[in-house]
Amino acid sequence: PVLVENGGKGSVTTYGSVTAKETSLGGACNYGQTNIQYYAAIHVNVSPGDDKGPWDGGAACGGCVHVKAKTPDGWKEVTVRITDRCPDANCGVDLGGAPASDIMGNLVGRYYGEWEFVSCEGVKGVWGDSTSIWVKEGASTFWSIIQVRNPKDMVKKIEIRGVDGADAHTLEMVVGTENFWTVPPEILQSNKNYSVLVSYRSGTDDEWILKGSELA
Repeated sequence: PVLVENGGKGSVTTYGSVTAKETSLGGACNYGQTNIQYYAAIHVNVSPGDDKGPWDGGAACGGCVHVKAKTPDGWKEVTVRITDRCPDANCGVDLGGAPASDIMGNLVGRYYGEWEFVSCEGVKGVWGDSTSIWVKEGASTFWSIIQVRNPKDMVKKIEIRGVDGADAHTLEMVVGTENFWTVPPEILQSNKNYSVLVSYRSGTDDEWILKGSELA
């Protein structure tokens, strides 16, 4: 793969069944079973092992990519949500079954393609449910990590602050558990109301008002 402004170009492949067209199981983005039909994996590296691809430790999760591929019938295109990372060094975008069927038909293989990161808003097939905050199993008043499911785009920042504007925290991404963010224990042990503000790569923010203990 080669990086270009707001996207890339290189190999477009598939890891999904073009006949069964299963929905995404969440992949390395840790979403679990979803109803997302149009999904893909994105490349981790530019050169093998350099970690310079857009995956970025899971920061690409939830973002949408508009993919164009050159086929025997001409250029075809589709928009997919990133739910996984590519399994090999030569992959650029690895499509799930439904989008691969749209582009490749039954002639699955390695195609030359180009892709651009776009907002997921208004795109059919990339949504499994409404946008939500998901608390990882095993959370308690002493430890909790959260993620955003069905986001409008890649999540760039999550801020939690008291509704009075005090006790503000910018969450940090978890190292080693991709696509999760750590919640401070003092919030988990509080019954006061907090604003959870999620900022995306593009588009408008999302905000939830809830008790800190609900994140435990």
